[in-house]
Amino acid sequence: MNADNNTPVNFIENIIEEDIQTGRYGGSVNTRFPPEPNGYLHIGHAKSICLNFGLANKYKGLCNLRFDDTNPIKEEEEYIESIKEDVRWLGFDWGDRMYYASDYFEKLHEFAVKLIREGKAYVDDLTADEIRGHRGTLTEPGRESPYRNRSVEENLELFERMTRGEFRDGERVLRAKIDMSSPNLNMRDPVMYRILHASHHRTGDKWCIYPMYDFTHGQSDSIEGITHSICTLEFEDHRPLYDWFIKALGIYHPRQIEFARLNLTHTVMSKRRLLQLVERGYVNGWDDPRMPTISGLRRRGYTPESIRTFCERIGVAKRDSMVDSAFLEHCLREDLNKRAPRMMAVLKPLKVIIDNYPDELTEELEAVNNPEDPSMGTRKVPFSKFIYIEKEDFLEDPPKKFYRLAPGREVRLRYAYFIKCTDVVKDKVTGEIIEIHCTYDPSTRGGDAPDGRKVKATLHWVSARHAFNAEVRLYDHLFLMDNPMDDRDGLDFLEKVNPGSVEKLISCMLEPALKEVEPGYRCQFERLGYFCADIVDSSENNPVFNRIVPLKDTWAKVQKSQGQ
Repeated sequence: MNADNNTPVNFIENIIEEDIQTGRYGGSVNTRFPPEPNGYLHIGHAKSICLNFGLANKYKGLCNLRFDDTNPIKEEEEYIESIKEDVRWLGFDWGDRMYYASDYFEKLHEFAVKLIREGKAYVDDLTADEIRGHRGTLTEPGRESPYRNRSVEENLELFERMTRGEFRDGERVLRAKIDMSSPNLNMRDPVMYRILHASHHRTGDKWCIYPMYDFTHGQSDSIEGITHSICTLEFEDHRPLYDWFIKALGIYHPRQIEFARLNLTHTVMSKRRLLQLVERGYVNGWDDPRMPTISGLRRRGYTPESIRTFCERIGVAKRDSMVDSAFLEHCLREDLNKRAPRMMAVLKPLKVIIDNYPDELTEELEAVNNPEDPSMGTRKVPFSKFIYIEKEDFLEDPPKKFYRLAPGREVRLRYAYFIKCTDVVKDKVTGEIIEIHCTYDPSTRGGDAPDGRKVKATLHWVSARHAFNAEVRLYDHLFLMDNPMDDRDGLDFLEKVNPGSVEKLISCMLEPALKEVEPGYRCQFERLGYFCADIVDSSENNPVFNRIVPLKDTWAKVQKSQGQ
């Protein structure tokens, strides 16, 4: 959705534009984001947040934040605070319009009593399994409960006794009396209230009956004056029920519109399944940088701007589809490329001794902070006789097309000099290379050789005297398969967790300017990718860095090959 102009760009905006033109709802556009506080929000919720708040912003309306807190067994204050933090971090503000479904418990109870009085709801003694057995199938009608035709007086008395807590959990429910032969299973006398003797995070022990989502949703929208109730596609079959309750109660009628939820490759989009990953120790909490939660992405180093851009570009569709996670990474690289300073870090160090460099000399070389933004200026990087390069940047017996350092070969050190390898020192027992010796050409400082000779590789490096040791974590996809929920292989989604989704490197050497960065600081380690100082594990003068994303942009490469 493009909030910078008034041109509809998706089917939801087309509907809203039509409603504005016809004067429906007086031309107002009021939306809401209604998460259940039973887990942390994920990237799929980010799409809904951007859509609901974005529509309100575009059409100069309002967007409420409403917590669907109707199940006290699964809900926690921790989740509420995390949701508020996530919405704010994404750049949206609900002002003074934060509500809870529990705000409406009294009113919802009144609505339920009204439906009972009008013969449109009844108390049922069937168990959950029996109700399920009576429901029927897509090809067979359901069977009416033997308690369906109780008198209004009996239903009122039983519902009052349910409210007073006289029955056990599951002993009775309140159901809407609609049509047990309806082709839509959601209309076959759905449950409105169930008994739960559980303390609620806001209402305490006042209630022991709690409304179901289908009964709460539309009435909450109505109470708040929502005009367009934007839901994901699984609620399309629930829309007739949404409309039935509102019509039966004779109250203000919002319009429910459904759109396709976000499915992203190499991850799962279900709070229940994400909770399994947390509880079974596959990840280290909801904010683990491998998680698709907004808090996980924030800790990984994603920017709110990149997520908003991603949500805008994938658009709003009516059919479910799978989005390649490479596209999310592409949006992030675009953003970080413009704003992240370039720094130097060596993740797997190999010591280099420059034999002809003065022993005690230290030079301050000028390095560009970001070539995409000259206004970010330059910084000074120390250079000395002893430096570190990446182990993979040296091969004793290089194959063809390996242009980095090798015996007798010359390369450029970024911002520094040309060096040539003259000797290799190995461990006498293991044969492992432990250091290499080189010479440097003083005439090549920061530029080309005066005699015009060329080199085919430029390496990053750090001064061994000045660099500091830090932990760096390299993250990969949490799941090996594109779609972990595809069960055609007979495997549970937990069996598809990538055992190599994180690699912790504890011997990394980083340039000194990185030692004092604040948690959350983002930069590019030259040639290695974009990194972020972990907001949880970093401490003063001891940052721990997460690789946000590698430099290789597979999405851009695919698009280029397809001529897009």
